[in-house]
Amino acid sequence: MSELIIWTYDWVPKGPRGFVRDLRLRWACEEAGLAYSVRTVPFDGRETNHLSRQPFGQVPFLSDGELEMFESGAGLLHLARKSEKLMPRDPVGEAETVQWMIAALNSIEMITVPWWFLEITGEQDNGLADWMGNRLDQLEKVLNEREWLAADRFTAADLLMADVLRVSKVRSSGNRPATEAYVTRVTDRPSFKKARADQLAHFAVSDESRSAAGS
Repeated sequence: MSELIIWTYDWVPKGPRGFVRDLRLRWACEEAGLAYSVRTVPFDGRETNHLSRQPFGQVPFLSDGELEMFESGAGLLHLARKSEKLMPRDPVGEAETVQWMIAALNSIEMITVPWWFLEITGEQDNGLADWMGNRLDQLEKVLNEREWLAADRFTAADLLMADVLRVSKVRSSGNRPATEAYVTRVTDRPSFKKARADQLAHFAVSDESRSAAGS
């Protein structure tokens, strides 16, 4: 059996910790009971030091034997195909899961990330706030009517959507109780808590190493 390896940075500043997207792959492996290891590329020089594996200099990327792939969404879909816990095997359930995974990335995250980036930089949002609010309101209507996005149970679609939505600044932009309950429900899963704690611990160890190297 091939070894799953999740690649992330060796260190990041404290701000993004708990949100670096290797967490999505860690979480999926924990949820599915897939054995994996975590390896790193240097944060310093990240723009150029691993372009052969990730052409945009980002993380995560995933190794599975001879297979290597970048982008967290692609890696998550690969892992979902390994476990029915993440994606049903019937055609309808699989299609529902895939479409909501793509929706999380294309219909929600593609708006929320530019919005909060402009917010923290103090730049004018150029109408993104209204666009994002409309999308989140549409999603709120969906979540008012169902507990899970696909197949009447937790899937990789919920993992991905909740990870996109759990940025508190995004959720504070409006009153959407169904969305709040959904994010709480999904992130209360032990697999998420372990994945997040492991990521935080990983970067905390790096703090110690960097501190020792600088002393």
